Amino acid sequence: MVKQFKEDLGIDISSILIPRENISLNKWAVIACDQYTSEPEYWESVDKFVGNEPSTLRLIFPEVYLERENSEQKKLRIDSINKTMCDYLDNGYFEEIKNSFIYIERTVKGGKIRKGLLFAIDLEQYDFSKGSDSLIRATEGTILDRLPPRIQIREKACLELPHIMLLVDDPDSSIIEPLACCKKMMNKLYSFDLMMGGGLIEGYQVNHPELLQNIYNNLMNLKSQDTFSKKYNVDVSVSPMLFAVGDGNHSLATAKSCWENIKKSLSDDEKNFHPARFALIELVNIHDSALQFEPIHRILFNVDAGKALKYFVKFYSEKGIQCGYEFVDDYKKIPQTDSKKHRVAFINGTETGYIWVNEPIFEIDVGTLQYFLDSFLKENPEVAIDYVHGTEVVEKLCRNNSNLGFLLSPMDKSHLFKTVIADGALPRKTFSMGEAEDKRYYLECRKIIPDYLR
Repeated sequence: MVKQFKEDLGIDISSILIPRENISLNKWAVIACDQYTSEPEYWESVDKFVGNEPSTLRLIFPEVYLERENSEQKKLRIDSINKTMCDYLDNGYFEEIKNSFIYIERTVKGGKIRKGLLFAIDLEQYDFSKGSDSLIRATEGTILDRLPPRIQIREKACLELPHIMLLVDDPDSSIIEPLACCKKMMNKLYSFDLMMGGGLIEGYQVNHPELLQNIYNNLMNLKSQDTFSKKYNVDVSVSPMLFAVGDGNHSLATAKSCWENIKKSLSDDEKNFHPARFALIELVNIHDSALQFEPIHRILFNVDAGKALKYFVKFYSEKGIQCGYEFVDDYKKIPQTDSKKHRVAFINGTETGYIWVNEPIFEIDVGTLQYFLDSFLKENPEVAIDYVHGTEVVEKLCRNNSNLGFLLSPMDKSHLFKTVIADGALPRKTFSMGEAEDKRYYLECRKIIPDYLR
């Protein structure tokens, strides 16, 4: 069965590492490194809370520091990460879970339970390039300029820690959800409250032959050409898409890029078994009621808001598109965006309003906004941008007159697979799976360097 997973589905369940019982899991598990990138105080609080205890904080590079540290500081941090990974392995901080999935229940904001399945995927089955027809596909455009610092972190790392979440379009809830009723057939691996309000998380070892067979059969059914073609009303010549990247797009692209470099020097036999060929992910059903798609808002820093708004009008007017902007007392009362007129709210100091475009050339409003922003940022290099979750963060940071925030509307998650299959990847940072505190925390690990090379 384990062999079938790898050969037929590009799934590896041979080895997952979890912290041993004597490790404080509340201090071990830390939220994804790409969260709170404009709030260094969050990460300072995490550092203070963790103290000298073993923690994934020492195994990651919080992106809040990417722009705040010089090249020498970054090198020292990366060297420390790589050394600490090896130290944690040598000190016996991990227990190895073999030939198993891990079934995860995560209590998110509002009290709902999001269900997930942890395993590794074959990077040979994933392609983030434009127009890809691979089994695993990116849902947003990959910014190649964002990969080098991530590659620098991963290329010498002996461990990987996933905050990558993949999605499966399983309307019948046939793969992950049935496991909730089978906990008596599984060994509970952990149960604890995540730090900083992250909610309760529980993990169970899935290795019972009956459970493995059910997962395999239902994934193979979704992968089949017949099921795929009928489900999405596409020609049989269109290659099936089984998984879509939900969170961690650039982390998975980094793993892929590192693997492409590594395999150049490997024999065919070595390529088949090298651990870096696979990347650890958590799979979530897009139809999970606890999975909420949240918009990712944009904030421009060190910007003249008036100049940016006038640039927006000029940018689209020159393309023959009717557009404009208006100031209002309460941005929350702005009419909703629709296919015929996109409206995106903005905040700058004490002023609020919205930009608008009639008969937009993009399907969703984030495309309209990002197209303009890419051009504006290119011509105004002194302006910085950040992508943030939650309206309250935008409101707080944009009280400063030199910051301009744009608030986007949420995307209907049921449209994701059909859109990616038909049109390819969406504009980058189109959606977020939940707000910041609901993101994946680093907890499980996996070796990506063979023991003989350490």
